[in-house]
Amino acid sequence: MLRPALTALALVLTLSACGPSAQQKAKQAEAAAAAVAAEQAELSTKLNTWFDAKYEEQLVKFSPISLTMQGRKERNSEIDCFTLACQDEQLAWTEAASAELAANFDRAKLAPEDQLSYDIWMYQTEQAKAGKAFRNNGYIFEQMGGAQSFLPTFMINFHGIESADDAKAWIARVTAAGKGLKDGVTRAEANAKLGVHAPKFAYEGVIEQSQKIITGAPFTRGTDSAVFADFKADIKKLVDDKKISADDGSAMIGEAQTALKGEFLSAYQQLIAFAKADLKNSPDSSKPVGASLQPNGAAYYNYMLAQNTTTQMTADEVHKLGLAEVARIRTEMEAIKTKVGFTGSLEDFFTMMRNSKTDPKFYYPDTDEGRAAYIADATAAIDNIKTKLPDYFGILPKADMVVKRVEPFREQDGAAQHYYPSTPDGSRPGVYYAHLSDMTAMPKSELEVIAYHEGLPGHHMQIAIQQELKAVPKFRTQAGFNAYSEGWGLYSEKLATEMDGTFENPYSDFGRLGSEIWRAIRLVVDTGLHSKNWTEEQAVAYFLANAPTTEEQARSEVRRYIVWPGQATGYKIGMIKIQQLRAKAEAELGDKFDIKGFHDTVLGGGAMPLDLLERRVDTWIADKKAA
Repeated sequence: MLRPALTALALVLTLSACGPSAQQKAKQAEAAAAAVAAEQAELSTKLNTWFDAKYEEQLVKFSPISLTMQGRKERNSEIDCFTLACQDEQLAWTEAASAELAANFDRAKLAPEDQLSYDIWMYQTEQAKAGKAFRNNGYIFEQMGGAQSFLPTFMINFHGIESADDAKAWIARVTAAGKGLKDGVTRAEANAKLGVHAPKFAYEGVIEQSQKIITGAPFTRGTDSAVFADFKADIKKLVDDKKISADDGSAMIGEAQTALKGEFLSAYQQLIAFAKADLKNSPDSSKPVGASLQPNGAAYYNYMLAQNTTTQMTADEVHKLGLAEVARIRTEMEAIKTKVGFTGSLEDFFTMMRNSKTDPKFYYPDTDEGRAAYIADATAAIDNIKTKLPDYFGILPKADMVVKRVEPFREQDGAAQHYYPSTPDGSRPGVYYAHLSDMTAMPKSELEVIAYHEGLPGHHMQIAIQQELKAVPKFRTQAGFNAYSEGWGLYSEKLATEMDGTFENPYSDFGRLGSEIWRAIRLVVDTGLHSKNWTEEQAVAYFLANAPTTEEQARSEVRRYIVWPGQATGYKIGMIKIQQLRAKAEAELGDKFDIKGFHDTVLGGGAMPLDLLERRVDTWIADKKAA
């Protein structure tokens, strides 16, 4: 009768000797996990405090322009430094900060989101280090986004004047802008001596823009120049609001005149003289003009591809991807051509749309009324899609956005539309800018898709949300990665087709495909120009053979690719990656897939390299599966 009890006792003793019970193991695992989580939480607080302190130091030390763009007024009378010595100082700071990061934080012990922050910071450092070898490549001044047009745009649209101090800072900043432009000319002259000469069209654009900026009072007779007129309007408002006296306002206007006619004017005169003098050295427009022809050009282009795509794709791989995408999209275009009853070839359909410039179905009149109608219709398209966003996104931007015409001094016929971001606090709205100087270069069929790309759910949505993020360190709210941002913009164009009330006109849907094939063409043309020795005319011909764009648009685009090597490749590569990640999530999650959750995952961490975005989405998929 004692045997069962003895057997049971023996069993207990045996189990005890073998180690803890399953319940004890579970408790131990929970305790260990809690300890790790506590350590990661403490490290996260320390790491993010470090990131925010370093970003603040970097911002205040090196970029008065970025401070103003973010709605801050420290160093409001200055601009960023353009010299190589300043670049050396910034790079040294960046390398030292990254060394400090590595020394003070063990990446392996960080939580996944903190590892992501760590990796983004280090990625930016490595890109900055790699770029040092190519400082003498590229063009300091070109027709697309050179300092000659950016600085006046910045002074008009971003340097707010709400007080006497703001006005005084504006006057001082005008002088600083002139000095900065002269530093830029010095660098351009040095690059030219090394054999880097901008194409003729780029110099001509720089000269034209510069002359427009310094035409009108106080530089010449006639109406006020754009910069001076904007300042006077701001001063008038200060006087009207009784923030300054009329006498103080008059004195400030006099000081602004003096500043504009000083360093500012002489800088533009110096820039114009340089551009005119170097015109004779511009590459022959009938011959190849790509980056590979510059000193160290092939390596420079490879760097630009890597920087703009955040991948290791070769020029040949990018080129082949572009050819495949062009062929695929042409098939979809054929279907719409058939749907609208057009019986000719796709090329004939392109020609019909280009040649219908007086048909109100395809184009707005080339008048002020037509321009106003374009702005109104673009705004209406954005207002309409805004009502659909809550069905697709959990996170929505707080900042508003507006549609504006590009300022006359930088407006170009057929040039691409673009976006300038809102402030992080939403006090200044985001702006979608449209070039409306030539309405025959602005087909109605493209209005909807451009509005979605530049506005909602495209750039404004992505950038405003990023700037408003609270759960990531500040540097991530301001990070910029071309493939991510432009990939999202292009993904948004396709996403809009899933929303009711968009692309109901088949010609607008054809315009959407025209926009997508435009970005596929970029892969072919950019690599053709910069790695395969294509000429400008070859590139324009390929563009016109595969897209319904006007010749003005095609040539403006090709010239953009020439002066911005690699930039145009980020759109399609980024879009394809986001689409692949969505398809992967849908396949793995099935009924658990949530479109809002996916989009919030893509946008909720801010811009990042594509491989890090993939890691973030993979983590989200794993978490959803576990739940």
